Amino acid sequence: MLNIIKEEIVIEDDLKKRIEFICNFLNLEVIITNGNIRKIDKTNLSYAEPHKIIIRDITFLAFNYSKELYVENLSKVIKLSNLESYLKKTI
Repeated sequence: MLNIIKEEIVIEDDLKKRIEFICNFLNLEVIITNGNIRKIDKTNLSYAEPHKIIIRDITFLAFNYSKELYVENLSKVIKLSNLESYLKKTI
């Protein structure tokens, strides 16, 4: 039987503050959910689940110490510095 261990990863304060600042500037509500690390017990297999950031029903994925955000899945990438302009286009 596989035993999966789930450990929460707390979002980096700098990343959280930047996202909240952009959303406050645009008067948008943001929901941030911490990511997780899932490990299979007695193996060296693990999976890093990214942080989820929900703004206007759009889910962004982010990893700590990264300057990029992923839109809905890991195939579409935008830079954190371009988040404001991306949100303005979708409003």
